Amino acid sequence: MEKPFRRRDLLGIRSLSAAEINGILDTAESFSEINAREIKKVPTLRGKTVINLFFENSTRTRTSFELAAKRLSADAVNISISSSSVSKGETLLDTALNLDAMQPDCIVVRHSSAGVPHQLAKVSKAAVVNAGDGANEHPTQALLDAMTIREHKKKIKGLNVAIVGDIIHSRVARSNIHLLTKLGAKVKVAGPGTLVPSDFQHLVEKDLEVCNHVEDAIRGADVVMILRIQRERQDSAYFPTLREYSIHYGLTNDRLNLAKKDAIVLHPGPMNRGIEIASDVADSSRSLILDQVKYGVTVRMAVLYLATGGATADRSDTNN
Repeated sequence: MEKPFRRRDLLGIRSLSAAEINGILDTAESFSEINAREIKKVPTLRGKTVINLFFENSTRTRTSFELAAKRLSADAVNISISSSSVSKGETLLDTALNLDAMQPDCIVVRHSSAGVPHQLAKVSKAAVVNAGDGANEHPTQALLDAMTIREHKKKIKGLNVAIVGDIIHSRVARSNIHLLTKLGAKVKVAGPGTLVPSDFQHLVEKDLEVCNHVEDAIRGADVVMILRIQRERQDSAYFPTLREYSIHYGLTNDRLNLAKKDAIVLHPGPMNRGIEIASDVADSSRSLILDQVKYGVTVRMAVLYLATGGATADRSDTNN
């Protein structure tokens, strides 16, 4: 198998090239067959250890990283903040050094503060994978979204993608904007003015448009990506009420009909049904939300493989 991703750490999408992104997706595609088997396990990473260090609650991301490690025969160890020494006052640096002394091969970290994976990568001998850091990036979510799009649309280049909702707090939006524009898609973002930064258009050099109205972003789209309202990151009132948000910004069938007839719907989860997305849209044939979950395991298998077993270690350019 080729080694398209030659870095030791996956800290974000921003610094990756289009070739590196496609290399990860191609590797993930080669692992798809494993997840369709009756016995979903191969000895690829036997003897390797993966630590999932999660300082934020998670269902999909944490579970899929654990499944990905186990399906490659790696040993997976899960650590949450409530059961770690951080709850006793230990610093993040000391936690990282202690874990590193146990000689794991990979540390998957999720944290509410931006930059934590980057700090861990500076002190850890193990590969570090960013499973979401604050409102900065969520690289594996963008990769699984891209795989979902590629599997169903057979391409990404030239597609029109609408990203709608709580843009300002969304690490998913940032990683997806970087990835999709690098692969040649045109991206439009929209949401309440308080949740879409005015300077967001300058996040990338081209192929990104900030729309004042949700309808303008969705009109003619091949892909409609709806984001969760991240109330846990909001320290003030960004819109009057949830009902108002649903009326003016929620994805309904009427709004979805503005997109192309074969448009697909994505959502990173967890969903707030009836707020950012109507149930009949979430459960429709155009919704690929469960496919995203399925491809999440495959993409994370590829990332763990490349980080711990399939790629030559190179930390010369891991910081975004």
